[in-house]
Amino acid sequence: MTLIDPVLLKSRLGLLAGRFDVDALAECDSSSSELMRRADRGAPAGTVVVTDRQSAGRGRRGRSWSSAPEASLTFSVLWRFSGPPGRLAGLSLVVGVALAEALEMLGAQGVCLKWPNDVLLRRDNAYAKLAGILVELSTDRRGTQAVIGIGLNLQAPPESLPQPVAGLDQALAATPDRHVVLAAILGHLAAVLDRFAVDGFAGLKMDWQQRHAWQGEAVQLLGEAAEPLPGRCLGVDDDGALLLETASGVQRIFSGDVSLRPIGSALGVRRA
Repeated sequence: MTLIDPVLLKSRLGLLAGRFDVDALAECDSSSSELMRRADRGAPAGTVVVTDRQSAGRGRRGRSWSSAPEASLTFSVLWRFSGPPGRLAGLSLVVGVALAEALEMLGAQGVCLKWPNDVLLRRDNAYAKLAGILVELSTDRRGTQAVIGIGLNLQAPPESLPQPVAGLDQALAATPDRHVVLAAILGHLAAVLDRFAVDGFAGLKMDWQQRHAWQGEAVQLLGEAAEPLPGRCLGVDDDGALLLETASGVQRIFSGDVSLRPIGSALGVRRA
């Protein structure tokens, strides 16, 4: 499979082509690491690095993210915002909204969001991970810089993984060309980030919540060193914090893994 062609991608982007500067690499350590190095050298907002293979791809909480050109789309986008990082609460959630909107526009069915940064595919009342998002922030004299890393499975990875995974080909009758998929995502990402810069997460909360896989469901919050915390998921607040209704009241959660807990079961069952 050939590399993403930036010229062909520009034609797919249409009027938005001027907002993005795309470079396609055959291989790198990770698209986000490469983009950070370019940002340090003054790369403009809208710079995109897309890679066919990455040797040190990473996800949230230090997890790895593998990629292969025929089965995935792996890229990172540089965006800049005025003001301090505290204004960007919920950024990873709105990136999920953009990704879901783009896939839905392409015809995908069953796309859901999992707090704080996963895109899931629902099939037969079960969920599998379709895409992951990793946002990394830094500040300089111009404000706050966000490197937004996205890994999307075009096909489900063949190897055994700790959690169920899915590919975009399972949500569509035919998977579009990678240029079409990337252009759709970048277009929706630009629109969503423009809204976010003005209204913050509060202006996009309902867009996220209507796609929330666990809305109103019994869940367990899993932490690395804490006992599982059971409760009912009420969604998120205007800052993007998870709202968990527990025996001691509603708690705002800022980090952790969420797993579905079947009603009447004493143990959590990982579903995504």
